[in-house]
This record gives sequence, C-alpha cells and structure tokens, in this order.
Amino acid sequence: MTYGHQKSHYITSEELKKHNSPNDLWISILGKVYNVTEWAKEHPGGDTPLVNLAGQDVTDAFIAFHPGTAWKHLDKLFTGYHLKDYQVSDISRDYRKLASEFAKAGMFEKKGHGVIYSLCFVSLLLSACVYGVLYSGSFWIHMLSGAILGLAWMQIAYLGHDAGHYQMMATRGWNKFAGIFIGNCITGISIAWWKWTHNAHHIACNSLDYDPDLQHLPMLAVSSKLFNSLTSVFYGRQLTFDPLARFFVSYQHYLYYPIMCVARVNLYLQTILLLISKRKIPDRGLNILGTLIFWTWFPLLVSHLPNWPERVAFVLVSFCVTGIQHIQFTLNHFSADVYVGPPKGDNWFEKQTRGTIDIACSSWMDWFFGGLQFQLEHHLFPRLPRCHLRSISPICKELCKKYNLPYVSLSFYDANVTTLKTLRTAALQARDLTNPAPQNLAWEAFNTHG
Repeated sequence: MTYGHQKSHYITSEELKKHNSPNDLWISILGKVYNVTEWAKEHPGGDTPLVNLAGQDVTDAFIAFHPGTAWKHLDKLFTGYHLKDYQVSDISRDYRKLASEFAKAGMFEKKGHGVIYSLCFVSLLLSACVYGVLYSGSFWIHMLSGAILGLAWMQIAYLGHDAGHYQMMATRGWNKFAGIFIGNCITGISIAWWKWTHNAHHIACNSLDYDPDLQHLPMLAVSSKLFNSLTSVFYGRQLTFDPLARFFVSYQHYLYYPIMCVARVNLYLQTILLLISKRKIPDRGLNILGTLIFWTWFPLLVSHLPNWPERVAFVLVSFCVTGIQHIQFTLNHFSADVYVGPPKGDNWFEKQTRGTIDIACSSWMDWFFGGLQFQLEHHLFPRLPRCHLRSISPICKELCKKYNLPYVSLSFYDANVTTLKTLRTAALQARDLTNPAPQNLAWEAFNTHG
C-alpha cells in the first residue's frame, strides 16, 4: 500500500503493523509515523531493537534509550502520517512524566565521581595483580593475584556497561574509546558484542525467543517452554532441546554454580564468533585490535607463573571470582516472569517490571553490584547514571504499587534460592519427559516451591 498518494495524513495502528519487516520498517513515536528502513542500518544501537519493535508505537522505548538531542534527527524520517488511533495509557503518561522530570533535573548528565573512583580502584587492583605475579614466588600470592584480577574484571565490566549506555564519559567519542579500551583490551570481551546482545535484551526483556540473555541451551533452561525447541529470533537459529540439552537441564540446579565459574569462556567465544562473522559490526577493526591486545597481555602475564599447574589454577581462580558477576546478572532475570513472542511498544513499563528482580543491599555494597542491583530502575531508565538509581528506587516502587505491578526486591541469598528453585522446577520437568511419573513430579515441584 502506498500512502504517499492518499489525501489523508492519518493511518491506523493496523496499517502501521504492515510495515514490520527489515525491508519495510516503520515505527511511531508520539503518534507520528517514521520510516526507519534505511536508518536502521546506521542506527548506533544496531538494527535489532528497531526490527523487534517494527510496526508499533515505540515512544516509551525511544524515551528510555535516547537523549533529548535525538529528537531533532527524527524530522528527516517523518513519513507525513500520524496514527489515527494513537492513545497513551495512564502508566505510560506517568512514566514519561518521570523521565521528563529526571531530564529537567539534569540527572542524566550528573554522573558524580563514581567513575573516577572506580577507575582508580581498578588501576590499583590491576597493579596489585601484576606485582603479585611478577615479584612473588609464593603460590598463595599468585592465587590471590588471580582473585584480584577477577575482581578487577568485575569492576571493569560495570564501567563498560556504563560506557555502553553512553553514561561514563562526557562525549560519545570518549565513550567509544572507553568501551573498547576497558572492554576489548582489558577484559577480552568485545563492546560490539555486548551492545548487540544487551540492546536486544533491554528491548525484549525476558522473551524466551527474542532475549539472548535467556537463551543458554544446551546448558540451562529457565522455563519448560524452551523444551519446544523455540527458534531464537536473535540468533536466527533453533534452540534445539535434544537429548544432550535434556541431560544438562535435568541437573542444571546442581550445575548452575560450576557453569557460572567458567561462563567467561563462552563470552570469549561469542566475541570471536561475532568479530569473524559477516554481520555488519561498528568499528570492527578497533574491536579486533582491542581483542588482540587482550590476547597478548593476558597470556604473557600467565606465562610468568612458574609452572603449568599454577597457570591453570591462576586462570581458574580469576574466572571463578568473575563468576560471581555472572551469578549477579542471572539473579536479576532467571526467576522473573518470561514470555514467548516479540516485545510490544505499548507495554514497555509493564514488561520491565515483570522481567526484572532487584537485589536488596546496603548502600556501602553498591560498588560490588555496580548499581545493577537496581535492575528495574536501570531497565526503566537505562541512560541514568548508576549514582542516581538508589534515589529513584522509592519512586519506581510507588509507581508499581499505583498500577498493581510487581516490584520484586530480594536479598542476595533469597535471590539465589529463588533462582535455584526456578532451575530445579525446569530440571524436574525435563526429567519427566523421559521418565513419566506425574505424581512424583508434582510432589517434588510442590516441595521445590515450599
């Protein structure tokens, strides 16, 4: 259908839905319709968020991810059409009001001194690690150095997360440099890979077939819905639930912590696979260079240890410590509500509340969680610097209460218990597929949930 020849300057939501493919991609923001088919190829956040929300009104998501300066770029994409049946829900109206108030207060620009403190702390940790490896002959000092390196990687990941959301530095260019330097060069994990997966995660929070952060077969499955071998829209392949996957999932509540200890290996593999793929990657050359720098200094550092047993132990200790961070990330989502299908632009707030879990902790522990213990607050306002997340928590909690939406905040211990219960429930269901005993399964599942 060609709208350019119509007299009317209005289209309906149903007509907008027809433009929902990468080759014909329209979206609506505040009821104005934009053709982003070509722009998707240049979009700094990648084409995945636009494709996932194609043919819908995406106002809330746009507000969440873009600064005020982004609005001026929309004019050149305007089709000349408005949505005839454009409506704003009460909760969206309140959410947009909050975002506007935060912007007027300058909260998105006020980053505090946390970045400077974190950089100094990371520098101290890395220096201590290198010193321990190079200037000590003690096995235990070497193991302590590995643990310190793991802690440094954790803190660097939080800084990389900040830079990826364009919060860490004053300009986009410096953020790009920071992301590649601390991501690729220091941790070996590509900032390009992180942006690709993380933006998709934010847009499709806890969708089993759209959110890559829940797609961990054959090792883990958070829901029996994954037993149907869903097709991952993100990866463009089937998440096959075969006998191997069934075996691992059947014991996943026992394997969860060991898997988290070596989960970093998967991130290295995903980085390499992306950088050698044919997919269009922003700054591919810089990402490859940064990754090569990591794979130069890290093996060189490990080689200074006196023997292979110590080298292997050093690497394992560093990986196990960073495994704590992998646990933190999974606690925020694994036991939250999940769904199958694409995200919808008209229930942005609701989907974030149902797909996230906060971790309750004292303010002096904020550094350990990198601010991401306020997972819902971060998902609602991803551009907001972490130093403000604690202060807006009561506001978000009150808004959830107003609309009878979940605001789940658990202690670190309780979040672990809840996650293990979720994994165990799915494990029992996976076992039942090969050993039918419904009455036993029901009894065990009942006991699992207390």
